[in-house]
Amino acid sequence: MSTMKFCRECNNILYPKEDRDQKILLYACRNCDHQEIAESNCVYRNEVHHSAAERTQVLQDVAADPTLPRTKAVECQVCKHPEAVFFQATARGEEGMTLFFVCCNPICGHRWRD
Repeated sequence: MSTMKFCRECNNILYPKEDRDQKILLYACRNCDHQEIAESNCVYRNEVHHSAAERTQVLQDVAADPTLPRTKAVECQVCKHPEAVFFQATARGEEGMTLFFVCCNPICGHRWRD
């Protein structure tokens, strides 16, 4: 099971980053220049695709997941609820990882990306 890694310099979350020239996996900070070589070249990637009808339940499951980090620093763009769950994933048609937020308000469940 993989665990979240944090930057030793600024305590921000480290994100997986492929170094294609050296053919290694790194963990890199987006706030500073800190990088470290991953212990393994394997990283979890969610390839499950959901239909429009399933998305509502998926968002509710994400918002209720106790293993995902929560923040009160970013309020929901729709209902202005002060708490959101955040996670990183690959957006379709884009390269690299994107930070997504899901509103913790069970009535709303709005998802947006950073």
